Amino acid sequence: MTSWKTYKLGDILNFRRGHDLPKTEMVNGEIPVAGSNGVIGYHNVSTPIEPCITIGRSGNVGTPYIYDKCWAHNTVLYVDDFKGNDPLYLYYLLKTIPLASYGGGSAVPTLNRNHIHPIEIKHTPSLEEQRRIAGILGAIDDKIENNRRINTNLELQAQALYKQWFVDNRSDDWETLMLDDVATLSAGGDKPQICSEQKTPECNIPIYSNGIDNEGLYGYTNNPRITENSITISARGTIGFVCLRTEPYVPIVRLISVVPAYENMSAYFLYLWALTQNISGTGTTQQQLTVPAFRTTKIVVPSQKALIKFNQVVKTIFDNIKQNKKENETLATLRDTLLPKLMNGEIKL
Repeated sequence: MTSWKTYKLGDILNFRRGHDLPKTEMVNGEIPVAGSNGVIGYHNVSTPIEPCITIGRSGNVGTPYIYDKCWAHNTVLYVDDFKGNDPLYLYYLLKTIPLASYGGGSAVPTLNRNHIHPIEIKHTPSLEEQRRIAGILGAIDDKIENNRRINTNLELQAQALYKQWFVDNRSDDWETLMLDDVATLSAGGDKPQICSEQKTPECNIPIYSNGIDNEGLYGYTNNPRITENSITISARGTIGFVCLRTEPYVPIVRLISVVPAYENMSAYFLYLWALTQNISGTGTTQQQLTVPAFRTTKIVVPSQKALIKFNQVVKTIFDNIKQNKKENETLATLRDTLLPKLMNGEIKL
């Protein structure tokens, strides 16, 4: 049986600081420039280590990323020596270490490689076992990514259908109305008193804000505010970020909810319509989108017959998207449950 021993992190890999590359010096290419938050641009030259594993060094510190190849920016640390270990295994190993807690600095947290190399971790020296562990976790992540790609294609299909039906081929009997005529608009409220960062049996209703990461997911609570299919639009910060909501939820500040006002005016139609709009805010010091202003937005409404037929077609598309998202939630939970157990030898392969 393979032995698991305690090692220092610096015994099994070596981190090096990334390299300067101002935006003005990026040459258009296909190589992602890896910053502390992920890809921040593209370049035509890569850091000569493949694959490339990075963690945030400045700003968003400690989050691991892995790329087939990349330019490691100076806001990251990257592994320049795998010391004979499997790179994908090392990537998953780093995800189990609370690297952000080692960041120093007050205004802008900074991660020093000399502070994390001495971290003690459990590790298997067997390359064969490393590859088995990485293979299990990698297969789950590959399935998640494949579902995301499928959903992207399904979204594009739905957008193309909307354009074909309602942009390229308009009919004389369609009406130009205000958004307030076809939907009920409301502004998000304060964060619920009962709030959990993680989904639990008691707190399983998502809370959404104006963020763009993970569709603006802020946390979870116990009671929904909106139960109907609807859309949300970010009203401050990144104004005009549109999301379709097909599960009960709670919108909080800086988010506008738009609920269809009658049966055949579906959230699917409103979502695809909103994606075609150049939604902007008003204000001098800080732009924001307000409910009163957005209510007056003009919307071309097709006949009831066209709406019913269109809803039937796109519902199948969005049902498939929803199913893939739910499968990804299940897969992510499985991966996150297996990860620490595989990485400390609790589960033997």
